[in-house]
This record gives sequence, C-alpha cells and structure tokens, in this order.
Amino acid sequence: MLKVLIVDDSAVARELLEQILSSDPDIQVVAVAKNGQEAVEFAKKYCPDIITMDIHMPVMNGFEATKEIMIECPTPIVIVSASSAVNDVEWAMQSLHVGALTLQLKPSGPDSPSFDRDARELIESVKTMAEVRVMRHRRHADDVRQILGPATPHSMRLRVQAVAIAASTGGPPALHQVLSGLPADFPVPVLLVQHIADGFAEGFASWLNLSVPPAVKIAEDREVLQRGTVYVAPQAKHLGVSSTGRVVLSATPPVDGFRPSATHLFESCSRAFGSKVVGIVLTGMGRDGADGLRALREQGGHTIAQDEATSVVYGMPGVVVAEGLADTVLPIDQIA
Repeated sequence: MLKVLIVDDSAVARELLEQILSSDPDIQVVAVAKNGQEAVEFAKKYCPDIITMDIHMPVMNGFEATKEIMIECPTPIVIVSASSAVNDVEWAMQSLHVGALTLQLKPSGPDSPSFDRDARELIESVKTMAEVRVMRHRRHADDVRQILGPATPHSMRLRVQAVAIAASTGGPPALHQVLSGLPADFPVPVLLVQHIADGFAEGFASWLNLSVPPAVKIAEDREVLQRGTVYVAPQAKHLGVSSTGRVVLSATPPVDGFRPSATHLFESCSRAFGSKVVGIVLTGMGRDGADGLRALREQGGHTIAQDEATSVVYGMPGVVVAEGLADTVLPIDQIA
C-alpha cells in the first residue's frame, strides 16, 4: 500500500482528498494534517511514501513545511493548490524550488463535470511521484543556490539562431537556474516546453518573468520571435516555429502522450533553423524530446542534456544520454 499524508487547512478539502485517494485500492491515507507544523510532525511520525501539500495554511504555510520536511525527513511532495492565480502559483513554484516535485489543481467537488478527470489526475500524480527518490536538503540550501558563482563558460562557439529547452518533473527550479544565468539581452530567442498541470502555465511564465533577467511570456501564434525573450508553450498546444521566425502553435494530437511536446518543438526548430539551434533536455520523467533531439542533431544542431547528479528525475535526459543523442552532458549550474 502507498502511504499518503494529506495536508490542508480546510476540513472539506481534507475530506474530499481523502475520499479521492482512498478510492484507489493501492493507496492508504495514513494521516491528515491541518497546517504545515502538523505536516512536519506527521511526516516524521508516520513516514508516508508521499505527501499532498496545500499552500496557504495557518501556523506554517506549505512552502515552509515543504522546506522543513526536505531537511528533516525527505519525502516526495505534491503541491495541491486551490488556485492557479499568479500569486498562488508563485508560492507553489517556491515550494518546488525547495524540494516539492510537482503541483496539481485541487479537484472541485463531486458535482463538478470535471471531477472524475481531476480525481484520476490527482491519483496518477500521487502514484507516479511516490516513485521519485528525493534527496535530503541542507538547511538554507535555497540560499546557497542563490550565491553560487557563475559557471566556467563552455568552450564551444556556435552560430545559433534559437535555443529550445524541454523539462518535466523538477523542471521549474532547474529552468529558473538556467534562465537566471542568461542576460536580459540574450542574443537569441528561447523556446520552452515545460510539462505542467492544467491551469498553471500562465502563472509559471509570470513567475519566471518576475525572477529571471530575460523577458518570459506565453507564446502567441504567429508572433515574431525576439532576442532576449523566452517563449513558454501554452496549455494544451504544441509550440513550434516557422522558417520565417514566427511562433507556430498547434492543437494537433499529443506526441507520445504530451501536448505540448518537446519532440514537436525540437523537430520544428530543426526544420526552421537547421544546424543553428541548441536543444536542451532537463530533468523529467519519460522520454519526451528524445526523438525530436535526434532530428535536431541530424541537422547539425548542438544538443545538451542535464546530468544525473543534478536531475530530480533522470528520465528524459537519461534517455537522451543512453541513446547517444547528447553532444554535451552538464550539471544544471553549467548549462547557462
């Protein structure tokens, strides 16, 4: 049985989450906590396999609780937020930065037409994230990351017209670190696919825009790509680019189960820019992006994979490395 600790300050939400998770025969809810302080205590007492964590709570909020749990008793954590508003997503992203794995919108009540779908997504996320091996964080580890010096520049010098990046589980803090190392006047556009739960793409882009030097925005169909701008794939749309340097959004079927798809992005960039593109695969589950990176590499583009030691999940970059598709393998602090 998969042991789950539910953390939420709302009695109604706790009851709903317990009802949803307990409906799966492989899941056992071992405890429920009504604030972050109880979450830390119960995490140490019950040693759950995974924790669902609310954000806004009395006594100790979800961000502080996540940070403390990852120091005291590292446990996979799924942030379950009641809102995708920018302010709430910013708190959720900070929680990912200190160790939470992913985030989900809190399911609406049983009367909602999307209830069954939302419940299935929550169960699937909990079961999948419970398999991730998390590492103990040092106290103030988030502060240490902020004062790391710049990495030694890589020796390669390429004529590049665009950079394409893909990430999934563990991606938001990894992307934050990479983009934080780029100047505001970065000389080419950056196109980005991040697998993220429904409703969070806008808030994710806004959070990055407020916290990294380059401008970050949700990509809009047919807009002209500009240097120094990061274009984030919108919800449920593939992100691509035309030979004339314009964004091309598509609602064509998912590729290997994903829309937006990293493979779609890389293949589009390879057609548009040929060898003058850098493709980067960061931490994440599965193999999305590998086939696209192969196409990009065959056109002469340069490919980079995040290394295993700094990946939260060495799935996507691991496949790239195993299949010989990475020209360069780097720790996250050297990719920028």
